[in-house]
Amino acid sequence: MGAWTEAAEVLGADLHLELTGPGSRRAVLIRALREAVRSGRLEPGARLPPYRSLAADLGLARNTVADAYAELVAEGWLTSRQGSGTRVAARAVATEPGTAGTASTGGTAETAGAAGAAGTAGAAGTSGRVVVASVPYDLVQGKPDPAAFPRTAWLAAARRALTAAPHEAFGIGDPRGRVELRRALAEYLARVRGVRTSADRIVVCSGTAHALRLLARTVTGPWAVEEYGLPFHRGLLAEAGVRTVPVAVDENGADVGALPFLPGAVDAVLLTPAHQFPTGGPLLPDRRAAVLDWARETGGLVVEDDYDGEFRYDRRPVGALQGLAPERTVLLGSVSKSLSPMLRIGWMVLPGTLVDAVVAAKGEREPYSSATDQLTLADFVASGGYDRHVRRMRRHHRGRRDRLVAVLAERVPEVRVTGLAAGLHAVVELPRGTQRAAVEAAARHGVAVEGLAGYRHPDAADDVRRADGLVVGYATPPERLYGAALDALCAALGEVLSG
Repeated sequence: MGAWTEAAEVLGADLHLELTGPGSRRAVLIRALREAVRSGRLEPGARLPPYRSLAADLGLARNTVADAYAELVAEGWLTSRQGSGTRVAARAVATEPGTAGTASTGGTAETAGAAGAAGTAGAAGTSGRVVVASVPYDLVQGKPDPAAFPRTAWLAAARRALTAAPHEAFGIGDPRGRVELRRALAEYLARVRGVRTSADRIVVCSGTAHALRLLARTVTGPWAVEEYGLPFHRGLLAEAGVRTVPVAVDENGADVGALPFLPGAVDAVLLTPAHQFPTGGPLLPDRRAAVLDWARETGGLVVEDDYDGEFRYDRRPVGALQGLAPERTVLLGSVSKSLSPMLRIGWMVLPGTLVDAVVAAKGEREPYSSATDQLTLADFVASGGYDRHVRRMRRHHRGRRDRLVAVLAERVPEVRVTGLAAGLHAVVELPRGTQRAAVEAAARHGVAVEGLAGYRHPDAADDVRRADGLVVGYATPPERLYGAALDALCAALGEVLSG
């Protein structure tokens, strides 16, 4: 219900709520807020978004949200004080994830570095992926604009974090990661992504690739994976001796109903349910329920790559699967899309039964993520700076996406653009047999871009229904070059389609 609006993006913090069930909108909202407090997703003292911001986010009338807040204040769930906003009452008691008091219901898709960057000369192979030398226009997916990094706000957070840091923070440290960051992430992920966890179930790592390496040592497979995904990630699993089995993908996400019928039992399934990478479809509710039923019935593990869950444009973000089954799901996340891959900070939200095994696989010392960067990120999240940055970038990326769609519709109306609801890329569908020519034409016009076929699992069955396509990233080029990049892309596509 509702949509993201520009007004919502400049007010307050994000708060993920599931508005379902019978009753008026006011009653449903009250029930959802009570459950968020009761389950511990909103901890005592947590500040709620201003009612105008939450109303805009959820597509509700302002009076509806204001009345819901007022009733919960009257009931003692919330407190409200002039100048300090609306907060969860101090008496509210949260239950631990997985206990009887908790409700029960029944990328980052990171690039492989040089594999997606423009820097080394090469020709397109059968995959339709090409890397060219010194191209002026980088439309490879998955890379935020480096100029968008919030330097001033990050520096302020670093100063506060280092001033407040205890002396022991500059020692060897906890292999799980700084507790300040794990606490901040537990609160943030609960509020924004519907995650149910606590700091002791979060392990900080250097990104999704690092997380997969650690999980592959712990859950040895085989794993089911979506038939379209990052070859880099499949390669990491293969290096660890984990065999991967492809699961078909369509406009509704992965066909998880096929899991019981795959050749040989699988121990885990790696999914991108919020925004399938790279085709773009979300995992629909019946399939979300089905994969969690599979995990409960078989003892399998769902590995959820939440690579761009915060960047949803046309409706409210889809909540994480983890919130529905914390003991059967591992949530992977990082700041490589939202802030910068330079920071090398990611996280795993783990079932309680896996924490010790993952920490053992990681080792006693943390050689990847700087403790000072972890402390800074913790402050940046806790102070609201991360929320403000994400909202600003959400608005920016949505504008980039809309511009790409409008230019292609005007100049190359023969193509269809899909995967638009979220993320930093779109898929430009092409007639079958034209993908390699399109990638090569783009390179001649100075555009680095990748073909969809390069993301396909080598063992996937051929699907004659799926068109060829280009995976077009719209986040990386600086603003002064973005228009020229789109002009060059249109010229290349026009050249191929007219031939």
